[in-house]
Amino acid sequence: MLELGQLLRNIYLWAENLFNNLGIPLFLLQFLSMLVVAGIILAFISLSVLFMVWWERKVSGHMQSRFGPMRTGWHGWLQTVMDAIKLILKEDTTPGTADKGGYYIAPIIVFVAAFMAYICIPFGKGLIVKDLNIGILYILAITTFTVIGLLTAGWSSNNKYSILGGFRSAAQIISYEVPLALSILGVVLLAESLSMQTIVNSQKNVWEWYIWRQPVGFFIYLVAAIAEINRVPFDIPEAEQELVAGYNVEYSGMKFAMFFFAEYANLFLVSAIATTLFLGGWKGPFLPSWVWFFIKSFFLVFVIMWFRWTFPRLRVDQLMGFAWKFLLPLAFLNLILTGLLA
Repeated sequence: MLELGQLLRNIYLWAENLFNNLGIPLFLLQFLSMLVVAGIILAFISLSVLFMVWWERKVSGHMQSRFGPMRTGWHGWLQTVMDAIKLILKEDTTPGTADKGGYYIAPIIVFVAAFMAYICIPFGKGLIVKDLNIGILYILAITTFTVIGLLTAGWSSNNKYSILGGFRSAAQIISYEVPLALSILGVVLLAESLSMQTIVNSQKNVWEWYIWRQPVGFFIYLVAAIAEINRVPFDIPEAEQELVAGYNVEYSGMKFAMFFFAEYANLFLVSAIATTLFLGGWKGPFLPSWVWFFIKSFFLVFVIMWFRWTFPRLRVDQLMGFAWKFLLPLAFLNLILTGLLA
C-alpha cells in the first residue's frame, strides 16, 4: 500500500518536473508548497480542536452518568460548530486602560507557538513537514513562547486578576518544563538522536517501544505535559473561584477563542509527542502508518480528558511543591540511571 507521505512526495516531484519544463523558478514552488502545508496544518488543527471539544463534552457526560450535548446535530456534534460561530460573532471588547499592543499580540503568540511545533511531528511514515536533526529540541524551544504570550496577556490587560493569573501560569509552566525536558532526555539517550523521525525508527518492534524502557520517564512526561497545558488538576492559572478566569479575564470574542484554540491544539501536540517518544510513533501492523499515529495520539488525549474529570484541582503550594520536590528529583534519578544502564 502506498503511504500517504510517499504519495505527497510523488506529487511534489511531479510539480517540480512541471515547473522545470515550464521554466518557472523552483523557489515559487517551494513558497507555494509552504503555503499549502501551512493551510493543511491549520485545517487539521481547526478540525481536531472542534472534534476534541465535542469529544470532551461527551466523555465528561458519560463519566457523570449523563449524555452530554445531544440536541444540536447527531449526538450534539454541531454544538461545537455553533459555539465557534458564536465566538466569531461575539462583540470584541478592549479595556480602555489596556496596553493595546501587548493585548492584541498575546493570543497570537500563544497560538503561533503551538502551531509552529507541528512542523516536526511525524504523523506517519515520511509524513512530516520538516525532519530537523534537532526536532525535539526545536519543539521544546518554540513552545516556550507560550509563557511570553500568557505573561503579556496578563500584564497588558491592566487588571490585577489577569496579572496574578499570568504570573501563576508562568511559574507553573517554567517549573514543569524542567522535569518534562529531563524525561525527554532519557529517550534521546536511548535513541542517540534528537530527530523525531529517527526516534520513531529506533523503536522497531512493540517490545522496543521506549515506554517499556522508560516507564518513569513516561509518567513524568505525562504529568508535566498536563501541567504545561493548564489542564486539571493543574489548572491553577484558570482557577475561576479565585481569579475569575486568570490571565484571559479581559478577553472576549475571537481573542478569547485563540487562547481556547491554543489549549486544545497543545492538548493534541503533547499527546502526539508522547506517541512519538514512547509509543513507537506511527509503527503498527496492517493499518496505514498515519492511522496508527492518530489512534495512539487520541488515546492519550482521552487519558488526559479522563484525568480532568477524575482528580480535584491542586492548591498553588501543592502544585509547585510537587514539581520541585518530587518530579524534579525523580527526573534526575531516571536520567542518571538511564545514562548508566543505556
